[in-house]
Amino acid sequence: MRGGGLLVAGTTSDAGKSVVTAGICRWLVRKGLKVAPFKGQNMSLNSFVTREGAEIGRAQAMQAQAARVEPTALMNPVLLKPGSDRSSQVVLMGKPVGELSARGYHGGRQKELFKPVLACLEELRSTYDAVICEGAGSPAEINLRRTDIVNMGIARAARLPVVVVGDIDRGGVFAQFFGTTALLGPEDQSLVAGYLVNKFRGDVTLLEPGLDMLHGLTGRRTFGVLPYAHGLGIDEEDGLRVSLRGTVRESVVAPPVGADVLRVAVCAVPLMSNFTDVDALAAEPGVVVRFVDRPEELVDADLVVVPGTRGTVKALAWLRERGLAGELARRAAAGRPVLGICGGFQVLGEHIEDEVESRAGAVDGLGLLPVRVRFAREKTLARPVGEALGERVEGYEIHHGVASVDGGEAFLDGCRVGSVWGTHWHGSLESDGFRRAFLREVAAASGRRFVPAPDTSFGALREEQLDRLGDLIEEHADTDALLRLIEEGAPAGLPFVPPGAP
Repeated sequence: MRGGGLLVAGTTSDAGKSVVTAGICRWLVRKGLKVAPFKGQNMSLNSFVTREGAEIGRAQAMQAQAARVEPTALMNPVLLKPGSDRSSQVVLMGKPVGELSARGYHGGRQKELFKPVLACLEELRSTYDAVICEGAGSPAEINLRRTDIVNMGIARAARLPVVVVGDIDRGGVFAQFFGTTALLGPEDQSLVAGYLVNKFRGDVTLLEPGLDMLHGLTGRRTFGVLPYAHGLGIDEEDGLRVSLRGTVRESVVAPPVGADVLRVAVCAVPLMSNFTDVDALAAEPGVVVRFVDRPEELVDADLVVVPGTRGTVKALAWLRERGLAGELARRAAAGRPVLGICGGFQVLGEHIEDEVESRAGAVDGLGLLPVRVRFAREKTLARPVGEALGERVEGYEIHHGVASVDGGEAFLDGCRVGSVWGTHWHGSLESDGFRRAFLREVAAASGRRFVPAPDTSFGALREEQLDRLGDLIEEHADTDALLRLIEEGAPAGLPFVPPGAP
């Protein structure tokens, strides 16, 4: 087989498209096929830098790992990084090409990108046995169908069969499946082969009469019912919503090695980016990671993380308005650990000069580190390797801010003053030896009898999670039928479900 393909669409955002795509990739590669993931257009603040220095969505990097291939810009040619409710930075083939409003993007720019997006997909299909594509949001966004380059637009151009994923845990999944199909035009409907139920809890036999009725109404079958899976901890596309204050990051179920646990509070700053940096902390037995937005929630934390953000100046103002800035200053004065990553590192410095991201000009930072930051128009995209705390560290950089460090101890590309650390390096905590050394420092500064597990491998845990996704597909989906779809396309004669697109 060469050039087979499938589009995994969803009834809603967060229906499970990313993890289902990853699961199909892992299932196929275990069958001996050469597989690649693809998402024509991604909107996310969680991104990754490929080895050639291209910025893509972290979800596609995770899916490439599931497929056991090196991620490239071909797998996510268009990445939109929101800077506000109305505008986003447009990243094309891994490089930023400008900032556009939603109206400007959908009004013309998106249509211009269709040919390069399709060319990337075709290049992957010429190289791989199968390309598993992920859609965005819902394919039935009727107001956006004319300029669509990620759902049915790409499916029709590339003649891809489509499987629609629905999250039954939210309720209303039958209406979602039917309504999604019925709002598509005849040509689009002819590619929708069927459905995949995600996050089911309970006895599947109770669901089967509904699936039979859905088949009778739409002429389309359901390819599987995937059970709700706890503790996957797989990279997410979008930042945590404001309503999820206090969310505990999923961690492995294992007791602490030492007598104490370590409590980590992550400041849920606006436009939070690459919050997946703390996943490696959550993977450690005895480390509890929470996202917070109130100063009182920092008081009993053993470590506070100020994460990356697409709005450094906005995050700085937010920290001050919420009273978190004052609490961070008190922590620093008392020698209690604080870690700033990327934008979080920048806000901990003394001064910011920003004529690029916020255009706010000169802004005072929190003054916890001897660092001055100037925003450059050119974005730094890199995959650095170095050493800290006597351990080898790998990371990746995605930032416009250029930091000048004038004091403190060297710490990766940033510095350390007492128990306050700052660096631009994302992903550094995934380096196992460094993470353990860092947590020992945090425990000592906090007076906790916490001991890092000597054998936790974040890479191995990630592989186990990806294998679990492959198992979900292999054990709970009709894999023979899915393979026929990938090889042969959508079956002929699928009935039209009225009313169709308006």
